[in-house]
Amino acid sequence: MSGAVLVAVAAAVGNLLQGWDNATIAGAVLYIKKEFNLESDPTIEGLIVAMSLIGATAITTCSGAVSDWLGRRPLLIISSVLYFVSALVMLWSPNVYVLLFARLLDGFGVGLAVTLVPVYISETAPPEIRGSLNTLPQFTGSGGMFLSYCMVFGMSLMKSPSWRLMLGILFVPSLIYFALTVFFLPESPRWLVSKGRMLEAKQVLQRLRGREDVSGEMALLVEGLGVGVGTSIEEYIIGPASQLMDDQEPADESNQIRLYGPEEGVSWVAKPVTGQSALGIVSRHGSIDNQRSGLPLMDPLVTLFGSIHEKLPDTGSMRSMLFPNFGSMFSMAGNQIKHEEWDEESLARGGGAGEDYTSDAGGDADDDDNLHSPLISRQTTSMDKDIGPPASNGGSLLGMHGNGGEPVNSMGIGGGWQLAWKWSEREGEDGKKDGGFKRIYLHQEGGAGSRHGSLLSVAGGGGGGDGPADGEFIQAAALVSQPALYSKELMSQHPVGPAMLHPSETAAKGPSWRDLFEPGVKHALVVGVGLQILQQFSGINGVLYYTPQILEQAGVAVLLSNMGISSASASLLISALTSLLMLPAIAVAMRLMDLSGRRSLLLGTIPVLIVTLIVLVLGNVVHMSTVVHAVISTLSVVVYFCFFVMGFGPVPNILCAEIFPTRVRGLCIAICALTFWIGDIIVTYSLPVMLNSVGLAGVFGMYAVVCLISWVFVFLKVPETKGMPLEVITEFFSVGAKQASAAKNN
Repeated sequence: MSGAVLVAVAAAVGNLLQGWDNATIAGAVLYIKKEFNLESDPTIEGLIVAMSLIGATAITTCSGAVSDWLGRRPLLIISSVLYFVSALVMLWSPNVYVLLFARLLDGFGVGLAVTLVPVYISETAPPEIRGSLNTLPQFTGSGGMFLSYCMVFGMSLMKSPSWRLMLGILFVPSLIYFALTVFFLPESPRWLVSKGRMLEAKQVLQRLRGREDVSGEMALLVEGLGVGVGTSIEEYIIGPASQLMDDQEPADESNQIRLYGPEEGVSWVAKPVTGQSALGIVSRHGSIDNQRSGLPLMDPLVTLFGSIHEKLPDTGSMRSMLFPNFGSMFSMAGNQIKHEEWDEESLARGGGAGEDYTSDAGGDADDDDNLHSPLISRQTTSMDKDIGPPASNGGSLLGMHGNGGEPVNSMGIGGGWQLAWKWSEREGEDGKKDGGFKRIYLHQEGGAGSRHGSLLSVAGGGGGGDGPADGEFIQAAALVSQPALYSKELMSQHPVGPAMLHPSETAAKGPSWRDLFEPGVKHALVVGVGLQILQQFSGINGVLYYTPQILEQAGVAVLLSNMGISSASASLLISALTSLLMLPAIAVAMRLMDLSGRRSLLLGTIPVLIVTLIVLVLGNVVHMSTVVHAVISTLSVVVYFCFFVMGFGPVPNILCAEIFPTRVRGLCIAICALTFWIGDIIVTYSLPVMLNSVGLAGVFGMYAVVCLISWVFVFLKVPETKGMPLEVITEFFSVGAKQASAAKNN
């Protein structure tokens, strides 16, 4: 876990450089226009500031596709190089044209960092703390602004401040960032899996998670290469096999999944809840009632996600109480075939399958280095071998022990979720039986769903057991679909576990524009693009523009001038103080991001933004004393900044990095980032025009209306994704999109 935290901190240095650059140019431009006599040419002055924005927008158009091709880490390295080179060129800059070129290079670095750092952190962080870690870019960005303002303020106190040194000093932190990206940051394990580099992906995951057994997450990453077909939502009851099977009809056994606990010979059964519709997982207070009565516009996806979080165990933990004690590895009897082309790295070494492959018959059973057949550890008990291959009347059996009766927790995929497969068969019209694997994402529901109101004791937890006690069982939500790992053509080879497609065969096709029109992806794009547009028009640029004027009215500038500080230095110090105020608020957001959740933070902070904007409108319309006006306006600005960086600042980027499938994540992130930059350009350059046409009160009034629209959009369209694996999130988007389509048709 600590590995993932350190990697996220190192990656977020890219956003620190972005904040550093934004603050530095704001101070340096005061001296640039004096040297180049730009007071009479505001176009060039504006272009110097905007060139970085132009570069970021331009590079974003191709960054997504290139990151899907080359990887996340190489582009982060390129970003650090661009930062470094641009800093050296700005340090030299003999004329304004060279400076413009340097600012363009700097914009390329900014664009890559802002686009890819959230993606990289999302793909490397565990689900339980992914939100907190993905808030780091916001924190480091504001921290970079504060440090830069302090540096520029110090330089402004010199007799002859050098703007070249202000801008060029960026090469020092960029050199540190370069070293981190080259020598410390690993490649994203999800990207490695998508390219068939399985052994390398496993080693990266082991480093990030701090444990050897990452088989479950490895299988999850491969499953994430494609959204399942024919997804349905079911509920299962999990309990001792002897309890659940006593009154069961033999014909029902085909729907069961058998889970093996750590005690030899003891097993539990996951049995589907009969009579449940495909919406069984939805909260008992959920979407059906909303759609029929009070909230016809509520997206079914929102209540679908919300029901998962409502049914978390009552302990408040995001981890399952049951699942960590069950292994979920699929086992079948018989000789195990060698998928000799599974891991491209093994072939590149020229060793073939024989080097890593470990069979049941011999070798080190604990050697999990074999990734040829499918990420499944070769640990089997005599019980597993006695089961035999799945027959028409028997369910597939998930789970096994390690040697010596030790539990195998291989298929935990984070956030209390487990990945499992089961064998299912159906009889065709010609009387022949057609079988295949089904992928199941299992998630324990809360205490309210427990038949006897009791949760399961955990090993060492004082209950003395590792699974449900006699007479106890719990309910689990299940997302069931055809796995991405299953290939019907390979079934004739009698594979061990789900037959695996080579991941690179999927990746070789590459993302295409056609993928963007899949229901789940299209639904996610509406959420991502909508949030980016609304964020840009919610008023942050206007408030930033107005802050110096507000603080000047509050008498801060006068106080500083009485201390002998020039107006330029006073402006920089005020900006530094404003940046400093953001840091505690972002720290609070980091704490709440995985507790309250992304959606809750947005719904809780946006109303505060609306109130502060209305207060600023009233402050410019209602006549009041100068002191009262200054105090009210200053408090409104400070509160606006603090609550913006707690919600609307980091959450859109966090959600955009979570809701898209692996195969098109880079492409979709690029679309969202491009929306962000275009919106930034529109708002920045329309602000002076709007101020002249409708005045400051009119501008803030429009921003308040946009914030109100944003709250409604979040309430109706934005789901809660905290604590869920990325692959499960995208699967739910696929299901939710289909439900929304069905609701419209009905």
